[in-house]
Order: sequence, then structure tokens, then C-alpha cells
Amino acid sequence: MGATEGKVIEGLCDAIVEVTETGSTLRANGLRIVKDLMITNTQFIANKEAYREPWKKEKIEQISLLLQGALRAEGMVGLKMNVPANDLQSVIEILPCITAPTIANLFQMDWFSVETMISEKIAREIIPKLQKRGAVGSSNIRSIRLFKGKVEVEEEEEEDLS
Repeated sequence: MGATEGKVIEGLCDAIVEVTETGSTLRANGLRIVKDLMITNTQFIANKEAYREPWKKEKIEQISLLLQGALRAEGMVGLKMNVPANDLQSVIEILPCITAPTIANLFQMDWFSVETMISEKIAREIIPKLQKRGAVGSSNIRSIRLFKGKVEVEEEEEEDLS
């Protein structure tokens, strides 16, 4: 869903002005874009005086860091799977990650939980390859993302590899 939700009662108006990024809310309500009035971009602006105060500067930089992380995470998904110990190296060999995947032993088993962040574009391609190498129960989880001041959390999308 979008940051704003257009609710139009049929026959109540002829047109609306809506701020939209993807147009999905408009389409969901049977509407269409007739004319773009303005194309904008989001900017993070800090007051110069506030930025000179150390504690405010620290808070501003924290917010900036979180926003930049959210922007970098756009188009990325978290991938989780369980892998038997004897297949772990084979799975890790083809698993893309920023530095290294997170790997943890499963309780009282000779299996591992493996997690990493990957490009959304390759998720559907790599999941079958991981399955062939012994991975099971993989989840494709979208990250929490910030859009124009609104936090969006997309639900987990299970892709059972067993």
C-alpha cells in the first residue's frame, strides 16, 4: 500500500490530486493518472544552527544514517534457510552477500540456519539453485523500508524449498 490511501466515493468528484510514487493506490481504486502536475524528490534538510549543537548534530546524523540505510536496502530482500551441515559449504559457495552470511547452529541438530541480504532481482533465480544444494524452508523477507516519512513493512513471502 502507498503512503496515502485514496478513497473516492463514486459520483462524489470528477478528479482528485494525489501524491503517488507507484500509482498502485490509484489503480486499486479504479483511477488513472491524467496529468502529472509536478515531479519531486525527497530531501533531508537540517537547520544550520541545530547542526552546530553537538547533541542535535548527533541526532540528525543518526536519522540520516537510518534513511540512507533504508534507501540502500530498497530492492534487497532477506533470505533465510536451513541447511544440513554436509551441504553448508556448497550452499555458501553460490550465496551472494555483502560481507558474509549469518550462520547459526540449529538446536541439537547437525543443521545450520543461514541468512543473508540479496538483490530482489536474483532471489527467484537463486532459490531453486539453493534447493538443489540442500537448503530447505527458505523465506524471502523484504526489509523494513522508509518511504517519505512512512515506515512500510512488507509481509514475509514463504518459498518452501523442501
